[in-house]
Amino acid sequence: MRPSTIRSLALGVVLAWGWKRAGIALAAGALSALAMAPFNAWPVLALTFPVLVWLIDGAAAGRRRGIPAAAFTGFCFGMGYFVPGLYWIGNAFLVDAQTFAWLMPFAVLGLPAYLALFPALGFALARLIWTRDSSRILALAACLTASEWLRGHALTGFPWNTFGYALSQPLALAQSASLIGIWGMTLLTIAIFASPAVLIDGKTWRDAWRVPALGAALLVVMGVFGVIRLGLHPTAFVADLKLRIMQPNLQQDVKFNYGAKAEVMRRYLALSDRASGPKATGVRDTNVLIWPESAFPFFLTREPKVMGQIADLLSPGTVLITGSVRAPDGPRNTPITRAYNSIYVIDHDGTVLSVYDKLHLVPFGEFLPFQDWLERIGLEQLTRVQGGFIPGTARRNLDVPHAPRVLPLICYEAIFPTDSVPGEERPGWIVNLTNDGWFGISTGPHQHLQQAQWRAIEQGLPLVRSANTGISAVIDPVGRIVAQLSLGTEGVLDSTLPVALQPTIYARFGDIPAAILLVIALSTVVRRRVAQKLP
Repeated sequence: MRPSTIRSLALGVVLAWGWKRAGIALAAGALSALAMAPFNAWPVLALTFPVLVWLIDGAAAGRRRGIPAAAFTGFCFGMGYFVPGLYWIGNAFLVDAQTFAWLMPFAVLGLPAYLALFPALGFALARLIWTRDSSRILALAACLTASEWLRGHALTGFPWNTFGYALSQPLALAQSASLIGIWGMTLLTIAIFASPAVLIDGKTWRDAWRVPALGAALLVVMGVFGVIRLGLHPTAFVADLKLRIMQPNLQQDVKFNYGAKAEVMRRYLALSDRASGPKATGVRDTNVLIWPESAFPFFLTREPKVMGQIADLLSPGTVLITGSVRAPDGPRNTPITRAYNSIYVIDHDGTVLSVYDKLHLVPFGEFLPFQDWLERIGLEQLTRVQGGFIPGTARRNLDVPHAPRVLPLICYEAIFPTDSVPGEERPGWIVNLTNDGWFGISTGPHQHLQQAQWRAIEQGLPLVRSANTGISAVIDPVGRIVAQLSLGTEGVLDSTLPVALQPTIYARFGDIPAAILLVIALSTVVRRRVAQKLP
């Protein structure tokens, strides 16, 4: 494309106003969503992110230094990005359609509208420190990264599909997460793909290409680092340790129906003991059997018959890791009004060896903000647990016989980098039990798997994922998917456990390297702004 053509297109974006500006921002957001799983079309960001720079350039024509116009642009971009990226959340409201279907439009549009406030803030902050040269690329990258970090923490946080995940494929590009984590990767992703915006700045074509060439060179360096890291760490496995992951593919109306108790257990027991090959003899070949989140439509430890069935299934030397709703401690005849979302480790004789209670609960799924008040006006969360689930008190590793200690994560705890940091001695692996059956055959489970994959890369730990309807997988500590079961299928996945690596830079220092990059970017922009004597 000739320089004159690029400048002509950019000028049309810069001068756009009103609904035309909003439409451009919405389209840029929608196209940017293609960079996420399962599409992974990250080169599209080299088209959409420069558009964001030009839109903020044009916001200068507005009042108050263009800050309100930039914020509106960011909100429109966010709506364009989050509506197609998170449409699948609406499926959860159709599981019990009679009760919740009327709320689906509020979820499909309301949640994106809330999340779009964060890029609106990022754009406004960027406009506040905007410059007239290529350093404005760093202004956008730093401010939008800061707002993304805030999105991942405010009101319990929801960092789903933050922009750094665009560099998931090829896997070599994602390896830099072992150094700087998802927030550092988000900063670099925005800076790299926004850099072509300065093609309209240079007096000569050679000058204009310097910054985009630097961005491309950085992408190449990240790829080379990743290739080297992958080559240095071929997948190795823990000796004499066999895992079996059971994916029952239960529909939600069965999974949460107490009357289906016998059917659920028949399915679990038969599937778990299924021979998966000509030489396999079922669960007797297994050291660790893993079932998904909230596996039962009842309180597991209050069903002696079920605990007996589990004991009969497990042979000596085999333990079960399973999700289950757990009743609070107390006399058995005490009415149960609230519960924990938990993980149990159960021995071959039916003994509960250890328990983890989920810490990071899902708003509107497992609890309601202002729970008592909203319940009084007739609202309830999707799981319909009166009073909401009870959060756990501590994140801790679990002891598993015949296996290294494991860090448990339930459902979307795997999307939070800090939730994947053990609060004590470093574990040998991470187990993520989830139930993505709420979201049907959609892009959501693919995105969830992708984000879990990044936790393995960041920590240098293997991650084993058991999902009710999929995608169950075994992931090695550099993010390779060693084995997986497809979405929407029933089956068992037999695998050995990959060996953990030594702690990564990110595992040692957390978000400090990303924070240093952010400070460098901001200080560079501020110095350039002062040098240009901008108000």
